[in-house]
Amino acid sequence: MIQPQDTILLVGHGSRESSGNEEILEFVARWRARQPGWRIEVCFIEFAPPSLADGLLAAGRDGGRVFVVPLILNAAGHVKMEIPEAIEQARIACPRAEFLLAPHLTACDPILAVLRRRLRHAMNGLDMPDPTTTGVVLLGRGSSDRGANGDMAKMARWLLEETDHELVDLAFTGITWPRLEKVVQRQVLLGMTQIVVLPYYLYTGTLMQRIHRQVEHLRLQYPQLRFACTTHFGFENEIFELVEQRVHDLATGVPDSRLPCDGCTYREIAHDHGHGHSHEHTHGAAHEHTHAVHFHPEVKAA
Repeated sequence: MIQPQDTILLVGHGSRESSGNEEILEFVARWRARQPGWRIEVCFIEFAPPSLADGLLAAGRDGGRVFVVPLILNAAGHVKMEIPEAIEQARIACPRAEFLLAPHLTACDPILAVLRRRLRHAMNGLDMPDPTTTGVVLLGRGSSDRGANGDMAKMARWLLEETDHELVDLAFTGITWPRLEKVVQRQVLLGMTQIVVLPYYLYTGTLMQRIHRQVEHLRLQYPQLRFACTTHFGFENEIFELVEQRVHDLATGVPDSRLPCDGCTYREIAHDHGHGHSHEHTHGAAHEHTHAVHFHPEVKAA
């Protein structure tokens, strides 16, 4: 049960493009309208205020429960290390508050439902061509974390299983491979006559803008092909329902194995290899690296 003194802190990634941050603020405004009895606040991991550290301190200043909900699709360093370490510091600074961390959105059936709906709309826009000659490219951000990339690979496989398309490939906008152009080259060689690009992004930003430019370049490069490119999907009803479910699970003590003990297992391994760190991102500021003592969720610092 959500209590009046509880605070829900939504954690967005943040973008260099202000329109992306504005969309997250718009998401929060719509979420408050959906849940008028909840105290919902927002912070950003990087590129926009308030910072993660400031958001946690403000949420925990008066005590009570703080439900930290990452508005992030895949779990990489931000989810596995930076958010948990920032929570540890907040527990020390706000000993009367109880900080509870929810899992990120994850690769799940609600996200699959969004992708399938976007794919159907794209196929309608192409006048319903044969799906066996229409390639699909799920295009994500890319990460140095193999688990995050693996979640995207799982979503691509689920799309293949749940549709009549014989070719559903995975591509990334950065960090790892393959890139969109290479995947399109491969699909052309395999005889695709239409290609649907499905960006795996919640909100707009510099990368979404780059994706649409890349698709325009590909239209010029392959005039014999028809392309459809969908948009980001952070305002779909499934996203609101997912974050609401995260809050209800935290409030009722439902256990979740996707990020055990605030990610401490992952971070202990990282610390053993000399990679433990905590980032506080601010405009124009360097990253501050600090090592923190780990506290389990049920223990608050005195």
